[in-house]
Amino acid sequence: MTALFQAYIYEPILSVLVFLYSHLSFNDLGVSIIELTILVRFILLPIFYKSTKDQTILQRLQPHIKKIQLDHKNDKERQAKELMALYQKYRVNPFTGFFLLLIQLPIFIALFQIFTKGIAGGVFGDRLFLNILDLGGKSWMLVIFAAILQFVQSKMMLAKKPDGAARGKDPAASIQKTMLFVGPLLTIVILGNLPSAIGLYWLVSNAFSLVQQIYINKKIEATTPRES
Repeated sequence: MTALFQAYIYEPILSVLVFLYSHLSFNDLGVSIIELTILVRFILLPIFYKSTKDQTILQRLQPHIKKIQLDHKNDKERQAKELMALYQKYRVNPFTGFFLLLIQLPIFIALFQIFTKGIAGGVFGDRLFLNILDLGGKSWMLVIFAAILQFVQSKMMLAKKPDGAARGKDPAASIQKTMLFVGPLLTIVILGNLPSAIGLYWLVSNAFSLVQQIYINKKIEATTPRES
């Protein structure tokens, strides 16, 4: 498994990063990381787009999902059939988020190894970004900015409450609001202890996700049911 990871994930990503660093980024490691991040996001765009779109629609469908769960709380088989029919109607897969995580994890591990071993070993020579930021050290500015973008993108995925909607207690809504803060907090805790090169990658990736989320929201706004 390690050999496959090295041959098909780590080495190709490292080769592309070295090429970008040597030919297309003026020997600026930060610029090459930005270029690599954009390249990775474009290559995986269909998967990222499908996953984000499905998760956004699922957020809009929460009132309908809760109604089905309540109406058939004593009949799990009927509940499952009704939920499946709802998912098929709007062509969403509730497991795409998990699938996307599985895809991103090996890429993130490869980048972690590249940015730690490569930077420490001097593979990229000058490790300054724009002659200012040491990408081998830590940067709380990058981490916090990345967390803010993640928060904004996650908030945009949530369904908006219609004007005049009741503000009663909703356990599902409370969980959503909690998770809205958990992700960015985990980003701060994890990236705060890693080289800022990884923080830069995550920041650019989150910026890409935010732009994608804006497009998705506009596209599905008129086609997905709202809570009434």
